[in-house]
Amino acid sequence: MGERFAFTVNGVPRETEEEKPLLRYLRDDLGLHSVKDGCGEGACGTCTIIVDGKAVRSCILTTKKAVGKNILTVEGLTEREQEAFVYAFGKVGAVQCGFCIPGMVLSGKALLDQNPNPDEAQIKKAIRGNVCRCTGYKKIIEGISLAGAILRGEAQLDPELEKGDVFGVGDRAFRIDVRDKVLGRGEYTDDVVMEGMVHASAVRSEHPRAKVLDIDAAAALALPGVLAVLTAEDVPNNKVGHIQQDWDVMIAKGGITRCVGDAICLVIAETETVLKEAKALVKVDYEPLEPVRSIHEAMAEGAPDLHHGGNLCQQRHVTRGDAKTALKNSKYVVTQSYRTPFTEHAFLEPECAVAFPYKDGVKVYTSDQGVYDTRHEISIMLGWEPERIVVENKLVGGGFGGKEDVSVQHLAVLAALKVKRPVKVKFSRQESIRFHPKRHAMEGTFTLGCDENGIFTGLDCEIYFDTGAYASLCGPVLERACTHSVGPYCYQNTDIRGYGYYTNNPPAGAFRGFGVCQSEFALESTINLLAEQVGISPWEIRYRNAIEPGKVLPNGQIADCSTALKETLLAVKDAYEQNPGRAGIACAMKNAGVGVGLPDKGRCRLVVQDGKVWIYSAASDIGQGCSTVFLQILAETTGLPLERMCNRGSSSETAPDSGTTSGSRQTLITGEAVRMAAVDLKAALDQAGGDPGALEGREFFAEFFDPTDKLGAGKPNPKSHVAYGFATHVVILDGEGRGKEVWAAHDSGKVVNPTSIQGQIEGGVLMGLGYALTEDFPLKDCVPQAKFGTLGLMRADQIPDIHAIYVEKEELLPFAYGAKGIGEITTIPTAPAVQGAYYAMDHVLRTSLPMENTFYRKPKKAAP
Repeated sequence: MGERFAFTVNGVPRETEEEKPLLRYLRDDLGLHSVKDGCGEGACGTCTIIVDGKAVRSCILTTKKAVGKNILTVEGLTEREQEAFVYAFGKVGAVQCGFCIPGMVLSGKALLDQNPNPDEAQIKKAIRGNVCRCTGYKKIIEGISLAGAILRGEAQLDPELEKGDVFGVGDRAFRIDVRDKVLGRGEYTDDVVMEGMVHASAVRSEHPRAKVLDIDAAAALALPGVLAVLTAEDVPNNKVGHIQQDWDVMIAKGGITRCVGDAICLVIAETETVLKEAKALVKVDYEPLEPVRSIHEAMAEGAPDLHHGGNLCQQRHVTRGDAKTALKNSKYVVTQSYRTPFTEHAFLEPECAVAFPYKDGVKVYTSDQGVYDTRHEISIMLGWEPERIVVENKLVGGGFGGKEDVSVQHLAVLAALKVKRPVKVKFSRQESIRFHPKRHAMEGTFTLGCDENGIFTGLDCEIYFDTGAYASLCGPVLERACTHSVGPYCYQNTDIRGYGYYTNNPPAGAFRGFGVCQSEFALESTINLLAEQVGISPWEIRYRNAIEPGKVLPNGQIADCSTALKETLLAVKDAYEQNPGRAGIACAMKNAGVGVGLPDKGRCRLVVQDGKVWIYSAASDIGQGCSTVFLQILAETTGLPLERMCNRGSSSETAPDSGTTSGSRQTLITGEAVRMAAVDLKAALDQAGGDPGALEGREFFAEFFDPTDKLGAGKPNPKSHVAYGFATHVVILDGEGRGKEVWAAHDSGKVVNPTSIQGQIEGGVLMGLGYALTEDFPLKDCVPQAKFGTLGLMRADQIPDIHAIYVEKEELLPFAYGAKGIGEITTIPTAPAVQGAYYAMDHVLRTSLPMENTFYRKPKKAAP
């Protein structure tokens, strides 16, 4: 008999003969799914447990090293502790995607056991090993503090809050998913276990550009437990793509790889242990080729064509008025070039899918941002009618745009159809980093002019994006970068040229801000230089030019009645002016809804079943909280209590298509569809005496569509988008150049849930700070060099004091009670505001990100 490893888990003696990471034992052997697998590298903290009273990452502790120790997971907390954390985290708004939350709870619990009344600094220190990409940490810190107060008997639970005693539009509603996420009961895709389930994973290219000479899977196929090895020959149509189908499912023998994430073959095995061994036995012979490393190399004469048709993936030309003449006649003109890097989404949940044969087709459980988009891509690959494919979201552990393209879903489908069994495919963190699309790297040159009073006259700019190996959403992202490069101001002469080039770098696509983070960093930094020439303050030049209701944006759209950019400027004026030499300011606008002439529709079906009203809408909740928002809109419209309403979640089988969770669109677009359906329901309820039970089996469907005009429409005042949100951020540095405070004022129309919007703003601000100061995605000959722990993600002990301000006007849009969405714009103004703060401090213009010569990144030493 082999050595046995014995320890205690949640008060129960356990033992095993297998030496492996404790994370795997807890999840796979004991089924304790509150312990999450976020990176497997000891860097993210999602696998945090308590061992002998201390918070420990279970992915780096083995069963052998755990011998004799007392182990605690969230499942083992006392009922009193569980209720304290559920209430505290729900009340303050600490839960968004939820993937990091059980680890945060246990880090908090370990602290409170040692120090029942910690201060903010002590809480920050206790959770500095736990990464949260959604909240900006502030709400989690508040949640741990409140949980401590409850456990000390100094604060009380209010059970009615979770039950929904306040749950209308504008109420600080308790999110419906808090309990399941805090206690680790909610099911993410990697938590799915099915009878007969097997595992699959791709062997991926070792080279960014190489010819595949041979694929030898004989040794892998001979290994007991290996079920199949699939190659490109097994794929009916070997192309997928969100918009452009240019992405190879697998690189065929004789084909040429385009990035290190490319799949060569797909191995299917009974267990993950056999799968890992089998992948190592696959032999792939390559002929390495010189990679195309940059935009300039892609543009160079004689560069190899990475795709049929050349290396230019997409281009846009956005023009209005006569920018050349306007700039020629301007009193002041500034021209400046800027560079921004690739950046990694770093959502805490790596990509995962489970597929299995279903009816006359296949069903997929997945973590993505649009089940109908995923269905569409899989149908292209299979050559099937889309209806034969069912895609259903489990809980989604963050996305930020990085889960819009298929990643593992289509591979799981191929494997399931081959072996006729459920198949799970999941990425390691390093696979995720190498494969999924990043934020585009940008190079751009901006020329902005104004008159003697600082009133903008014209803008000319040229923007270049590195879209990496595949298009992903290059076209729409580039377009948004161009259309928003003008800023939220009043002037009518613009000439913007945008180009997106293929390289052998990892793909680039959607990322919170959708191209606007790059172009607004450039514009807003240039505005500061223009203000200096005019002799007025950066705040003043923005206020003089700020868009107002009834005035015309640079794209020709007339600003609607809800526009409140000037109100956001006024909200931060004192903070800016009271910190001379240490404060930077920037404004932004961001569309809500896809717009630009596309059929962007929100759909909702309400079904009365078992005396309750069920919402059916295929709108992915990736942590932003739309599932709760829809119920708040339903409650506001009908007057029904929360106990009589439920949300069925996102499934292409049962719920109507409500579009991608992208473009800050779900609250407005699908929210209005919910409201419209609820109006019909309310009329029926009134006739039935107010009892949903009297309407058993009735359905109420609504589709919302507010048409927009395509780019370049021949109208004097085209309507590009249903709505725009506006924002102004002020960043204040301390004497050492460290971020001290951020004042973030936002116009997002009517705020449906004030608690949730604060967490959204704080999280977006922190993401913007990381983009400006610490995050990088270094490449060496197109190969990513970063691991999760070296991406430069900000930790809890690095955050400044973030003041989230929302501005509401009395005049609002008529849709979704006037809500406009908040998801993307929260990140956009932060980086240029940081740049402005440093420029105010030392008068050094930092034109590239992440900024050098700051408290966070010292100057690079010259090579000897």
